[in-house]
Amino acid sequence: MNIRVNPLFSQSPLPLSSDMRTDEPTEDQEHKAPKKPGRLARIFRGGNIDDLGRLPRYTIAALLALGALWAPVILYLTSAPLRFTSEVTLILPGAGASSSVNLSEIGQASSSASSPYSSPAVSPTVTYKRLLGANRVLDGASERTGTPRSELGAPRIKLVDETSLIQLSITGATPKEAQARATAILASFTAELDRLRADEIRHRADSARAPIAEYERSVEVIRKKISALQTKSGLVSVKHYNQMVDDLAELETHLRNTEARLEQTRDEVAGLEQALSVGPKSAGLTLKLHADAEFQQLADAMAAASAALAEVRGKYGERHPEVVAARKALSGARSRLYGRATAVTGLNSKQLDERVDMSPTGERGRLLAELVRASAKRDGFEAEHAVLMVGLMERREEMNRLMPVASRLDDLNRDYQVAEAVFTSALARTDTKKANIYGSYPLVQVLEDASLPSEPSSPRRKLAIVAGIAASVFLFIAFLLAWMRRPLIGRLIGPGQSE
Repeated sequence: MNIRVNPLFSQSPLPLSSDMRTDEPTEDQEHKAPKKPGRLARIFRGGNIDDLGRLPRYTIAALLALGALWAPVILYLTSAPLRFTSEVTLILPGAGASSSVNLSEIGQASSSASSPYSSPAVSPTVTYKRLLGANRVLDGASERTGTPRSELGAPRIKLVDETSLIQLSITGATPKEAQARATAILASFTAELDRLRADEIRHRADSARAPIAEYERSVEVIRKKISALQTKSGLVSVKHYNQMVDDLAELETHLRNTEARLEQTRDEVAGLEQALSVGPKSAGLTLKLHADAEFQQLADAMAAASAALAEVRGKYGERHPEVVAARKALSGARSRLYGRATAVTGLNSKQLDERVDMSPTGERGRLLAELVRASAKRDGFEAEHAVLMVGLMERREEMNRLMPVASRLDDLNRDYQVAEAVFTSALARTDTKKANIYGSYPLVQVLEDASLPSEPSSPRRKLAIVAGIAASVFLFIAFLLAWMRRPLIGRLIGPGQSE
């Protein structure tokens, strides 16, 4: 068998690689040996493991691959600028809030804010994550730090699973710059939340202004109707009408009591009149007459004259001068007595004899005085009864006139109370909504302030070196597999086909 050796490797002490052999079989070998695969198949299948002639090519390729691998690693480690990362942790409390306002005799207003996590459709942490990365927040942070928007960069925001925590991190050229950027983003985020909450409250107030104005107009219209009805009727309120009803009931009770006392005094006067056979007026005149001092003196003189006449009559006859003189003295005394009685009472002698008891004595005088008192009480009760009857009739007429007015006023007052309750409740709801600023945008608190990093976060030298070493190991394994690919391929395709 003739073997032709490539001059390039003729001086090499290493055995020739089977990949580079260019043996041309003889004519007998062509008939006896099977046909070997072509050049492409040999490149694919490789050579024998003990063929060291392939080692230079593998060494060169490995060095080139390692150079291509470690060049960017070394470039990254030597030229990448230092970057520091500041972190902030936010937390969202999960509890809701509620408030209630009770207005005595007017209505009730209540406002409640459910937990921000009560609805599965909306997550406040996701909303705040998007807001932290919004352009307005980043633009505000750029203005606060004086850094151009393009150099500020975008923060990295992470939501911690199964919690309400939000972690924000941003890089800077120095630790203080990173901390300042994180603080500026946090301040801009808080300001944007305040603006959104204020805008929400303003929109709610604007939307509620028209209904509140309508409620206020309704209250004013009803109030004017009530005032006009009060002015026209003189009835202040339904309470006033009820008081008038109570007064009418008291008046009726008083009238009944007066009627009872009047009947009692009438019976008393009638009994005294029957017992004394004089009327109250005559008894009054008698008492008036006997209360006069001059009349009393004349009555005493007449009594003395009458006694003297009786005494002389017992001694002498009717024509005796002393009897005649006593009779004349008695007649003169009676004449003076009747003259004084006429002057006091204004009655003539006949009327005095018919209506006046000229000499009431003992118990009769007391009864005459009682008759006069009973008569005066009766007259008083009669006058009071008359006044009460007139007042009662007027009150009843007034009540009949005011009854429909009171009913109308009651309806208007009820409508007014309802309108006022709706109006006041609407105002109270508006005020409570203003107080509840965390309804749509829940409260967020800073759990950890912006940190001041002590070590740079980039470049990560250890990580880059470890990655380069790991890549080199994998590259070595790849070349080792390439060196051993012929027996491996032979095992895969079978021993008969590997030759």
